[in-house]
Order: sequence, then structure tokens, then C-alpha cells
Amino acid sequence: METSSLAQRLAMRFVAGTTLEQALAVCRDLNAEGITVTLDVLGESVSSLEEAAAARDVYLRTLSAIHDGSVQGNVSLKLSQFGIDLSEAECRANVGQLVERARTLSGFVRVDMESSEYADRTLALVHDLFSQFGAVGTVIQAYLYRSRADIEKLNQRGIRVRLCKGAYLEPASVAFPKKADVDKNYVELMQLLLDKGNYPAIATHDENMIAATKAYAETHKISRDAFEFQMLYGIRRDLQRQLAKSGYRVRVYVPFGAAWYPYYMRRLAERPANILFILRNLFR
Repeated sequence: METSSLAQRLAMRFVAGTTLEQALAVCRDLNAEGITVTLDVLGESVSSLEEAAAARDVYLRTLSAIHDGSVQGNVSLKLSQFGIDLSEAECRANVGQLVERARTLSGFVRVDMESSEYADRTLALVHDLFSQFGAVGTVIQAYLYRSRADIEKLNQRGIRVRLCKGAYLEPASVAFPKKADVDKNYVELMQLLLDKGNYPAIATHDENMIAATKAYAETHKISRDAFEFQMLYGIRRDLQRQLAKSGYRVRVYVPFGAAWYPYYMRRLAERPANILFILRNLFR
């Protein structure tokens, strides 16, 4: 699959290339349209600490390239790529190096949320690194029951939050099983973030959620530069442009790297409903 030209063409619809240089070119094009970016170096669940260190080094180069190239963007990472399943201490050290570099470059690091089994470890690490360096935020998934309590703690610290619905297949013991309940919780958490959060990121392609966010911000006199919408590269580019032209801040999540095939397979295996989501946007 990785050597198939057809597969690569399909993958590049949602991945900004296999190299940092290719990804930066995509980022400059997005910047030219008034859209900022967050770069994600593909690769999760490393099998050795050497692989985790290599991922750290790629991210360090990416942060420097963003700064040196005057790209309007930051980076997002997953702790499984930085070795948390192998050594929490080594993972913390790896991410700490990145956040410290981000602080010196006036940059920012977003620690993505993975499945619920990582939630406590992820939040503990983010709270700790924020105390040391600032320049770090995280992601909260609206389908988890615990998310309101997590957001309240993050808001109290002034830690930036990206709110998403959640893409992993979770049991009903920890997550809302019905879409209607997830949507309801998403709106409530969005309102909490707009009221008390530090520059929240509202990550969704759902036009109902976007409309609810716009309506709440307008009703409560919340400035359009006090928050941002976030979307995935290759998904609803028309909507991204429309929001940016309307004066809303928009950031696109831009994945790149050679590990595009496992990236896709994990997304589809974690939640089969993602297949329909990708197909709909492939032909949009």
C-alpha cells in the first residue's frame, strides 16, 4: 500500500506529504488564505525509546522550521509516539524538551488526547509541564463523561483546550454511546470554554456545532479573536475558507510523514464509522 501510486494519491488528499518541506509548503498556502496550522508528525505507539527520541528530534526540527520560516502555526503530538507506554519518565523528558523549545521560540505544543486509558496520564503531564514552561495545551473529548470536570480544572489553570467529539471506540462505561448525547455535551463544554477558557479551540466539521458556537459567541459578546475553529487538512476546505473570510480564526490540523498508512488504519480500526466520514469528504 505504501508503494502504490494510487494509494499515495488517495492518502495525500488528507496528508500534507511525507517530508517536512512538503508540509511547510502546504502550511504557507493555508497561511496565505488567513488560516493558521498545527503540524502533526505521523507515527504512534512506538516500539522503542530510540524511536521515541527520533520522534522528539523531528518535532524539534519542525518547531524550528515553523519559527525560522515565519509560518503561522504550532505542533500537535501524541504521547504514545513519545514513549509513554515504554517509560513515563522518558516520555515526560522528551515532551519537556519540546515544550521548553516552544517557549524559547514563542511557540506552542498541543498534546493530543488518545483513548480514555491515556486520559489521566496525559492530563497529569500537561499540568506539570504547564507549571514549568507554559506553552502547552491539550485536547478534551466531548464523548467522555469526565470531560466537564477535566475542563474546569484546565480552565482554572489557564491551560488552552481543544474541544473535539472524540474518534476512538469507547465503552458505555466511560463515554456517551448516543450521538445526540455527545452533541449535547459538546455544546455545553463549548459554552464553558468560551465563558472561562483561555483561547479555546473548537474542533469540529459539524455545521450544527459551528452554528451553535457562532450563536453563543455573538449572544454573549465574545470576540471572534478570543477563540478559533479547528479542522482537519483535506476536510471541508470550503467551510474553512468561508469561516476565515467571515473573520473567524481557523486552524487546520496538518499531518505529514512516512507513516501515513498506519495512521489511516488506526483511525479506521479504532472507529469504523470513520470510514464513512473519510469517504464522504473524499468525493466532496
